[in-house]
Amino acid sequence: MKLRKYIKEDADIICRWIRTEDELYRWSADRFNIFPLTGDDIENNYEPGVKGGRFFPVSAVDDAGTVVGHFIIRYPREDDDSTVRFGFVIVDPSIRGKGYGKKMLSLAINYVKDNFNATRIDLGVFDNNPSAKGCYEAVGFKEYQRRECNLPIGNWTCIDMEMYL
Repeated sequence: MKLRKYIKEDADIICRWIRTEDELYRWSADRFNIFPLTGDDIENNYEPGVKGGRFFPVSAVDDAGTVVGHFIIRYPREDDDSTVRFGFVIVDPSIRGKGYGKKMLSLAINYVKDNFNATRIDLGVFDNNPSAKGCYEAVGFKEYQRRECNLPIGNWTCIDMEMYL
């Protein structure tokens, strides 16, 4: 597996992985609120952030060049480069549970170490997604707070996790 810059063609692939409204909200929290999601929806959401230079979409590809995962790296605060946040983390559902998520996240952590000045990475995961939480813990993230999120499909508890580099 290797990481590469996200390209527009990846958006339609990612949309195929989001099969239910529940999966949409686990993946994106309240950042889209559109189901079913389209590639254009992802492109329109990503474009302003990419242009701003503090939002970096990344895709993971296998040895054959097939997209198997995706995530974004962003600076959550305009005036602070010490922390980056991972978001929109997803792996092709047909290969989940086989170590791809851990491998992708390990590569992502090393990518941050090599390409950013950040000393901390954080992310959020909903408590109704225990497999994702376990994956994050397996690569070294630790819980630091819980908060309630009011989503269009209900109130969910978000677990914020972090790691120091």
